[in-house]
Amino acid sequence: MVAAAPAPDWSAFNEEAIDLLCRFIRIDTSNPPGNEVLACDFLEPLLAREGITCQRFDAGNGRVSLRAVLPGDGSKRPFMLLNHTDVVPVEREFWDVDPFAGVVRDGYIWGRGALDMKGLGIAQLMVFLTLRRLGIPLARDVIFFAQADEEAGSEYGMRYILRNHPEAVDAEYIINEGGGATTELFGVERPVYSIAVAEKGPLWLRLVAEGMPGHGSVPHDDNALDRLVRALARVQAWERPLTVSPVLEEFFRRLQRAGIYRGDATVQGLAARAAEDPRIRAMLTNTISTTTLHAGIKHNVIPARAEATLDIRLLPGVDPAAFQGELERVIDDPAVRIEPVHVRASDTSPFDTELFRCIESVIHEFTEDAVVVPGMTLGFTDSAETRNRGIISYGFTGGLTTPEVARGVHGHNERVAIDAFTLNCRLLWEVTVRMCARQA
Repeated sequence: MVAAAPAPDWSAFNEEAIDLLCRFIRIDTSNPPGNEVLACDFLEPLLAREGITCQRFDAGNGRVSLRAVLPGDGSKRPFMLLNHTDVVPVEREFWDVDPFAGVVRDGYIWGRGALDMKGLGIAQLMVFLTLRRLGIPLARDVIFFAQADEEAGSEYGMRYILRNHPEAVDAEYIINEGGGATTELFGVERPVYSIAVAEKGPLWLRLVAEGMPGHGSVPHDDNALDRLVRALARVQAWERPLTVSPVLEEFFRRLQRAGIYRGDATVQGLAARAAEDPRIRAMLTNTISTTTLHAGIKHNVIPARAEATLDIRLLPGVDPAAFQGELERVIDDPAVRIEPVHVRASDTSPFDTELFRCIESVIHEFTEDAVVVPGMTLGFTDSAETRNRGIISYGFTGGLTTPEVARGVHGHNERVAIDAFTLNCRLLWEVTVRMCARQA
């Protein structure tokens, strides 16, 4: 059994966590350009004050990541608390508050990053600092790792570190973003915690067509834009099969038992729901969204070049090169060039593990009627890189959030309920202590 750990003063813990999150949100790390060195300049003194030494990983131009370690006795392999410090840009005119003010209002902490993912980052930081302050003996090294550039593909963050310092990411288990806790799912009001064990992989492509320019009054058959439009029409008409992976079989099976999903969880049964619900469709198939289209210089000039971008998200295990080959066959026009922009395949972590069972047990202690399911993240996170290296990596966010508030991720008026944030801190503390404290 794990030795009983000293209990934090939860009132003081929560007060400090809320203050730190508000201050962290006020640091504008919008990516681009990122400038995550500012986040490191905020975090490092907090750690140094507790006698914790930090290591910086500088990819240049202010793209800096920060790592700190609480050493264990080595009887178990390391446990990593992974987060990223960059945030997506904002459209200030659509916000009800200054997105970088870090204000508390109406029971919420408001600002860009409150949900994605400075909130979880501060929860991880508070757990890390409190382990140190209470002097809890550890069986594992506990690693706090704040990454740059996750929102733009991790070229100056996780990918940079894995190329140059792969030893820094050695761990048995990682807790990162990607999971979620919702108060309602499929119209049923009941707490559902999705522990992300997989995620879709991005395959971002640019389609380029070139042709003969000319006067708009004399149409011809080598119009670059016409060629590109025909290619896009073929892509949009392409019907791709649905696939229910073992993770999603378990996801729907658990929701069925709880009375939350009331349909047939086979491919045939899910097909009708997928036709109506874009999120279910995205869970079950490789998706393609046309996101930009550029061509032309003047109303009466046939363009010499036209290009479009496709945001493709591939199910775990799908080979990007093979999928691109299928896309080329669908387009069936060698004059339309396909250029990769960002590619990241993704493996799946098992969910029959000590960590998954620990998370599930802790959740049920604090939210008795909760349903805990293994899930798949539709977006991408740094966990794709770590899963591909065999590290069990879970997206786990313990703060219950309404669907309305959850839409603030990458949207307007991003905020986190104080109750949800403090619950997130508490659950993460319990999981980390149970996984890492030395045995009695």
